Amino acid sequence: MMHIDFNDKRVIVTGASRGIGKAIAEAFAQEGAKVAICARNLDTLKAAANDFCVPTKNMLVRAVDVTDSVSVKKFVHEVTELWGGVDILINNAGQGQGGNLDTLTPEAILGHANILQMGHFRFTQAVVPHMRAQKWGRIIEINALVGAIPAPDGIPSVINRASCLALSKSLGMSLPKDNILVNSLNMGWINTGQWERHFKEMPSGVTREEFDEMVLKVVPIGRFGRPEDVVGMALFLASDYASFISGASIDIAGGMGGQIAYFPSLKKDFSAQMAEKYKHLGN
Repeated sequence: MMHIDFNDKRVIVTGASRGIGKAIAEAFAQEGAKVAICARNLDTLKAAANDFCVPTKNMLVRAVDVTDSVSVKKFVHEVTELWGGVDILINNAGQGQGGNLDTLTPEAILGHANILQMGHFRFTQAVVPHMRAQKWGRIIEINALVGAIPAPDGIPSVINRASCLALSKSLGMSLPKDNILVNSLNMGWINTGQWERHFKEMPSGVTREEFDEMVLKVVPIGRFGRPEDVVGMALFLASDYASFISGASIDIAGGMGGQIAYFPSLKKDFSAQMAEKYKHLGN
């Protein structure tokens, strides 16, 4: 029987106030790790930490702006001073951003890049010296499927996630000599609240059931993923069972692959059909 033990491991999880980051942080805490979590909103982060039910001495909760190199370095320094080092980094902080050639500005794409790809780079750069010193480290990039399989819309997410994936692969080749392994988990339709926002973009009259049926047409498994669906692979990659895996790109997408490219057209056509179907509600 496989037994993964993280007692005394020191873990940093970024973007841990909700969704995937929160689920992963809670799982590590339950497995005995010391867990340092960060996000922009301290109140939301503290509320998340209260759900973990672990000793206070095993938790560190801080507001950190991933676009601020000084803030990132200060946080990592605090973790290493408190616990003597850092073993595992879960680079989860980031957000999706839509837009296309007709709606975007270069500045909007660069702003997204600063949060996403540079946020991941800042944390990696801050933790690697400590991992090198102890000759052991695991870095897991929480990425998105559009980084591996581009879609014809959402340019910021497509190109910045692709950059994160390239960074993960590059470091996954350069760092193993120091026993630091780097891998990427590419999310499909994980339901962490963002689909409620997409649903609200639909014409009046559309039910959530109709919307979900449309969205899930491109997901072979036929349902949304849950944050808990990501946890097992994150724990595995951070463990000694994955000691020969680095530079891997693993899709957590319920079998979805190239189908993702059809979704923007599917959504646009669905919205037009529903607007026609429920046009009487606008009268």
